[in-house]
Amino acid sequence: MNSAATHFPGPQLQGTATLLLAGERLELLPEGAVWWRARSTVFLSDTHFGKEATFRSAAIPVPDQTQRILQAMERVLVKTGAEHLVVLGDLIHARRGRCEQTFRQIAEWRQKFSAVTWTLIRGNHDVSAGDPPANWQVRCFPEPFSMTPLGLYHRPELATGASMAGHLHPVVRLTGPGRDSLRLPCFLLRNSTLILPAFSSFVDGRVLRATPGDEVFVLADQQVTKVM
Repeated sequence: MNSAATHFPGPQLQGTATLLLAGERLELLPEGAVWWRARSTVFLSDTHFGKEATFRSAAIPVPDQTQRILQAMERVLVKTGAEHLVVLGDLIHARRGRCEQTFRQIAEWRQKFSAVTWTLIRGNHDVSAGDPPANWQVRCFPEPFSMTPLGLYHRPELATGASMAGHLHPVVRLTGPGRDSLRLPCFLLRNSTLILPAFSSFVDGRVLRATPGDEVFVLADQQVTKVM
């Protein structure tokens, strides 16, 4: 693993942090996605589409997040000009969340980006929820999936070598002098595996217990900031 806080030549996207993994330059975006410029590929994880519908099916009223997630995905694709979108698992939350309205919204959004190749590395929720409908035009693969020199996983505990994963929804708790604390989503680089934050805000985050060698990049104020 090689990480770096150095600046690289060429145009930079605003609010990003940059690291090297297996010699490849990756840009961490404030939306919680990763931009691999050399491969024109954006990575994100854990959208959990349909989670709100799952709650509503149990008579628990919650606000829908589908449009917010799609707008964030659109911002990332537009500003990077990516040709390939990879979701590192848990695209759909549950079989009970396969809501007609939600799926129609996503299908309509997909039409705007029909030229972008969309790949899903199936996560634990995808296995039980089922693959997305055909009109989303998503290629689905089990983990691991290789984009040499990086391995792509959903579950980081399975990762070997330089890789990216999701699943943990990592957050960090920052404390101030007045005993105030704040939980913020973050990227975690651990043992050569870059773990992405959940792209959906409607998920529980797992507070990190830092280990020696960890590198943590917090998302706050439309910035990605390295805090350890």
